[in-house]
Amino acid sequence: MSDVSGPPFRADHVGSLLRPADLLDARTRAAAGEIGADELRAVEDAAIADAVRLQRDVGLHTATDGEFRRATWHMDFIYAIGGITKVEGEGRPVHFHNANGDIDWVPAGLHVDGPLSIDERAPIFGDHFRYLQSQTGEGQTAKLTIPSPSMVHYRGGAAAIDPAVYPDEDAFWDALSAAYRQEVRGLAALGCTYLQLDDTSLAYLNDPAQRAELAEQGRDAEHQHERYIRQINAALADRPAGLTVTTHMCRGNFRSSWAAEGGYDFVAEALFGGLEVDGFFLEYDDARSGGFEPLRFVPPGKRVVLGLVTSKRPELEDKDVLKRRIDEASRFVPLEQLCLSPQCGFSSTVEGNALTREDQIAKLALVVEVAQEVWGYA
Repeated sequence: MSDVSGPPFRADHVGSLLRPADLLDARTRAAAGEIGADELRAVEDAAIADAVRLQRDVGLHTATDGEFRRATWHMDFIYAIGGITKVEGEGRPVHFHNANGDIDWVPAGLHVDGPLSIDERAPIFGDHFRYLQSQTGEGQTAKLTIPSPSMVHYRGGAAAIDPAVYPDEDAFWDALSAAYRQEVRGLAALGCTYLQLDDTSLAYLNDPAQRAELAEQGRDAEHQHERYIRQINAALADRPAGLTVTTHMCRGNFRSSWAAEGGYDFVAEALFGGLEVDGFFLEYDDARSGGFEPLRFVPPGKRVVLGLVTSKRPELEDKDVLKRRIDEASRFVPLEQLCLSPQCGFSSTVEGNALTREDQIAKLALVVEVAQEVWGYA
C-alpha cells in the first residue's frame, strides 16, 4: 500500500543529505574563482537529480534537494531577506558536544539595518524549488525546508536590530511575519504543497542552560517560546489552501554534535496546543531528548514524526527497538497520528555528519521498512 493521506508521510525525513564529493569540490573551486556560477549550478543540478532518485529508490514519498545549494540550513535564507546584512566576525559562538569532546562553531552575525522584505513574486529558494519539482516523479512530493522566523531573532535578539529601523521588537516582529507571509504565498504560487519550517530555538529553550544564557542577555527566557509561537502563526496566517506546513525542532546538528539537551516539557503545552502547523518533526534518538510524555498535548488531527533513527552515528538501529519506542509514544498520542523519520538531517551544514552515503541510505531504508511494518505502508 502507499500513503495517500499526504504529508508528513509515515516514512519521512527532515531534509538535508550528505553532499557528494564532487559537489564539495565544485563549491571549493567556485569559492577560489576557478569555476563560474553556471558550472557550479550544473554540478548542483546533477547532484540534486541523483538525490531525488536516491529518495525514490529507498521508498520515500518525500523528495528534498538535500539542501545542496546551501552552506547551512538557515543562514543562506536569512541573509537573503531584504533588510538583513551579514556581518563577519560578530556571530556568537555555538558550543557543540559529542562523545569525543566539544566543537565551537562561530557563524557570521547579522544586522537588521533596513525594512524587512521578501518579494512574493521571487520567493527565497524559489529557483531551488522549481528545479526540485522538475526532478520529482510519480508518488513523490517535493518538500522545501526553510528556517522559521524565530531563527532570525534567536541568536541576536534585540541587539541585532537597528532601533532607527525598528524602535521596538513589536515593529520588528510585525515586519518579519509580514515578509514570511509573502514567502509562503510566493512558494505556494510556484506549486509548493509541502513546506517545513526548521527551528532549533523551540527545542533549545527546553534546556535550562540555554534559558540562563538568554536571561544573562536581558531577554525574557521564560516566555520567549510564546512569542515565537505567536509570530510563526502570524507568518502562516491565511496560508494558501493545499499547503501542508510542518516544523522540525532539534537541539543542534553540526558534524555529528549537539548543542542543547532536555525533553520538550518546557514548551510542550504552548507549542503543541498553539502552533498552527500540520505536523511536528521531533528529535527522539537518545536519552538527551527526554521522554514521550509531552506528546499528550498534541491535539487530534496533527501528526508527530518521531525522529528515532539518529543521523549523527552510522550504527543502524534495531527494528524491534524502534517498534517498541513507537508503541511507547502511542500511549500519549494515537498511533494513526505518528510517523517515523531520522532525528535530523544528515548534513545541516555543508560539512555533514560522520556517516557515509551508504550509511545514510541504510538509515532511510530502515525508516521505510519499519513504517511499512507498523502502519502497513510508508
